[in-house]
Amino acid sequence: MKQVPIKRFIEKVPGGMMVVPLLTGAIINTFFPNTPKFFGSFTGYLFNGMPILAAFFVCMGASIDVQATPYVLKKGGSLFATKVAIGAIFGVIFGHLLGETPIHGGMFMGLSTLAIVAAINDTNGGLYCALMGEYGSSKDVGAYSVMSLESGPFLTMVTLGVAGLSAFPWPTMLGAILPLLVGMLLGNLDKELREFFGKAALVLIPFFAFGLGAALDLRKVWMAGILGLGVGVGVVAITGTALFFVDRFTGGTGVAGVAAASTAGNAAAVPAIIAGANPAYADAAKSATILVAASVVITAVLVPLVTAFVASRFGSPKDIQAAGIQLKAKQSLAGAQR
Repeated sequence: MKQVPIKRFIEKVPGGMMVVPLLTGAIINTFFPNTPKFFGSFTGYLFNGMPILAAFFVCMGASIDVQATPYVLKKGGSLFATKVAIGAIFGVIFGHLLGETPIHGGMFMGLSTLAIVAAINDTNGGLYCALMGEYGSSKDVGAYSVMSLESGPFLTMVTLGVAGLSAFPWPTMLGAILPLLVGMLLGNLDKELREFFGKAALVLIPFFAFGLGAALDLRKVWMAGILGLGVGVGVVAITGTALFFVDRFTGGTGVAGVAAASTAGNAAAVPAIIAGANPAYADAAKSATILVAASVVITAVLVPLVTAFVASRFGSPKDIQAAGIQLKAKQSLAGAQR
């Protein structure tokens, strides 16, 4: 049978494994909203991505190695802390201005504190690792083992609480991070389990993305429009600037910082989870999901371009490492000639 390169096509789309299934689910829900009830059984269950999302976080947790090197802890920890701090600052500012509800009119209709915090908090790990593989070093790639703690709704819940908005009961807070912690425990107790679950994480993304899309109505997607573009550009510009200087302050070139200035695909799941945990955010969740999904795409396009520019302007860690090796070789040769 002639092969059709479906996977390659999807991967050409920025954030494709998240965005394409999400849009597919949204199209079905928009034009055939009764599909889950009509088929029922396992087909109907596919339209609810939350159980699959829970399994995804277990697999993500298993990929986190707690025995990281000091460099990885310093680099990953500084970038992680900066992103969380920026999310908290914007959460406090917009929480004071908007509260839990979205803006209901004007050009900023649909914008909410939930959308802003969710778009900022979670870094696109696959994009970061790919860029660091090209412009950085293996240690810079390893820094994501710390940054991956951003995954899931836990930090967004904490940030919204810090912002003085509706809080979440501690069992809900614990439940939001428990799958990740269980995965971390299993993955660090058994390296074979880490490898096993780590491979499964990527496979689960299109399944829970489809379920998230199945809760959206594309007739409302136009609301994102310029606003969605603005959210994505804002994430790159604001977090990228801060992360650039933090990376340079901690001994880097700034490349790793701007490479982390993105929105993770699974961040689009956070608004729905937040709304499920606290109904006060139900009004904001749907428009927030659309805006965060837009930010996923926009940042996936912009961040590689900005990272390439910064690497060409300030030098990549690979270039500096190669220059250091050449210098040591010249010094050794000079010493030998003497």
